[in-house]
Order: sequence, then structure tokens, then C-alpha cells
Amino acid sequence: MLFYLFKKLAHDISFFNVFRYLTLRGILGVLTALGISFIVGPFMIRKLSQYQIGQTVRSDGPQTHLTKAGTPTMGGALILVAVFITTLLWADLTNRFVWVVLFTTFAFGAIGWADDYKKLVSKNPRGIGAKAKYFWQSVAGLGAALFLYFTARSPVEIELIVPFFKHVAINMGPWFILLTYFVIVGSSNAVNLTDGLDGLAVMPTVMVAGALGIFAYVTGHYQFSQYLGIPYIAGAGEVLVFCSALVGAGLGFLWFNTYPAMVFMGDVGALGLGAALGVIAVVVHQEIVLFIMGGVFVMETVSVMLQVVSFKLTGRRIFRMAPLHHHFELKGWPEPRVIVRFWIITLILVLMGLATLKIR
Repeated sequence: MLFYLFKKLAHDISFFNVFRYLTLRGILGVLTALGISFIVGPFMIRKLSQYQIGQTVRSDGPQTHLTKAGTPTMGGALILVAVFITTLLWADLTNRFVWVVLFTTFAFGAIGWADDYKKLVSKNPRGIGAKAKYFWQSVAGLGAALFLYFTARSPVEIELIVPFFKHVAINMGPWFILLTYFVIVGSSNAVNLTDGLDGLAVMPTVMVAGALGIFAYVTGHYQFSQYLGIPYIAGAGEVLVFCSALVGAGLGFLWFNTYPAMVFMGDVGALGLGAALGVIAVVVHQEIVLFIMGGVFVMETVSVMLQVVSFKLTGRRIFRMAPLHHHFELKGWPEPRVIVRFWIITLILVLMGLATLKIR
């Protein structure tokens, strides 16, 4: 909205032309979302505490987590509010990619909110149920996939780009819909599984979102995309504003979520943020790079899958507890050590992902 206001003012006052630049709006996106988080955060935490919307802790988990019981949760709504307001203020709202990213994030956030509400307010430990949750995730994921497929304006928009190879791109055809569905739903659930320690999920999300913002900028810039040997997709650069808002909102939330946490994200945040990363990766055609940069999310998900399969087939568990971060806790690692080491791993993987821009 401010983008349009300043664009109109630029006809009479040349100074406002500066707000046309995507890089400036990206910086303003970070600062705006950060400011909103700082302002709204304390109020939201007080309200969550007032209505006794507190975290429940599984009795068979690490004993150090028992002290977390009752800590306000569903705080991920703070991130989503900051992201939505910031994107609406600074993004070009005629851009279809902006709307599909907003829709996907909102839809998955709403699913998470319903699940949290059932668990914490209605006192139903199952929430909305695994089948219902997956059904609605599938509806939202397929909706986004179909939109991107049927609004594609060039063959490159439905290709799968293979990193490290300059001229390797697979035209997916209708299979693009299935690929997009799995990327969005898979990343949503992967972030949700990772969200088990204070700040563990949000900081990797911030780092991956920042890197995807760089990919969005160069993908939507004709000269940069040609120089780097990546496909040019008109309009994809505008997603940088959303990514910047996600970075700012995530850092703002981390202010309250860092160990020992004053508030937890809940499914409303984890599912929404995971889906956001997935749909952004699809828009900028870096699905495989997302797999690399989000390696911590992948490890957490794989650890759960291996644990379940191993126990069903052999009756034995591979890890002391899944997801993986609990395994290290039960080995004696203090929670802050697990968190920071997973952050460091993510930083390394994000740098590897960014390196694919030049190593081709």
C-alpha cells in the first residue's frame, strides 16, 4: 500500500522514486516486520498468558522440558501478522507470486491455528487429528500448485532446475503440480517437526528465507539471471519483499523465543513458515537447493521416519528419541548447545546453497 502511495507521489516529487527500488523495499521489509514484532510481541504474550494458552509437555520427553509446561504458545501468529502487514505495505500487489505466497502461508497457518486451538483451548490432545490436518494441507498445497501451473507464462516456469549444472533443466509438464505439492507440504511438516527447542526452528527459517530472497532477486532480474546462468522469471523478484518480511518477523519473534523462551511458535507458526519456504523455493525454481539449505529440517524429518520404520520392523529404536534434537538432549547435550550447533549447520548449508549461483 505504501508502495502505491509513494509511486503516485513520485510523479510530483522525484525523491519518492527511491521506493521503486526492490532492494530498498527489501530492507524496509526487514525493519518494518521487526518493528511490528517488537511492538505487538509483549501484548500478544500477555494475552496468551491471560487466556492460559500454554504449552503442554510430553511426559516421556527430556526431563528438562517439564519446566516449559504452561509457557504461552501459538506465538507464531505474531510472525504471520508481521509478515502479512509488511508485505501488504511494501510489495507490488499486482504480482501473482506475492499472492500465491501469501495465500499458502495463510492457509497452512490457519490449519496450524485450528490444530493448536483444539489442543490448547478445547483440551483435545489430538488436535484436529492427523488425517484432517494432512487433508487440509493437501488441499492448500494442491491449490497453490495448480495456480502456479496454470498461470505459468513460459515453459521455464514449470522446469526443475538442477544446481551445479548450467544447462540442466527438466521440463516437468503436469508433474510440476505433484512436485510443488510435495515441496510445500513436505517443508511445512519438516519445520513443524524441528520446532521442539527454543529458537531451533525459527533461526534456520530466517537464514533460509534470507537466502531464498537473494535467489528471488536475481531470478527476477534479467541481467543478473543471464550472468549467473539461471532462468529469468519475470516478477519473481517481488518475492524478495516477502522473504525480507519473514526475516524481520522471524528475528523479532526470536527476541522472545530465545532460550529460555517466553513464548513458543506452535503449529500456527511452524506449518505456515514451512509452507512459505516451500512455495518460495518453487517460485524461484530452487527446490533442490531448498533441500540443501534446509538440511536441518531434512535431518529432523528423516530421523522421525527412520525411528518409526525401525521400531515397526524390528521393535528397536535407532535414536534415543526422535526428532533428532531430542536424541542429542538425551545424550547429555544442554539445550542451548543443540540449538546453536544446529544453527551453525544451517549457516554452512545456506552458504553451500548460495554457492550454487556461481558453481555451474
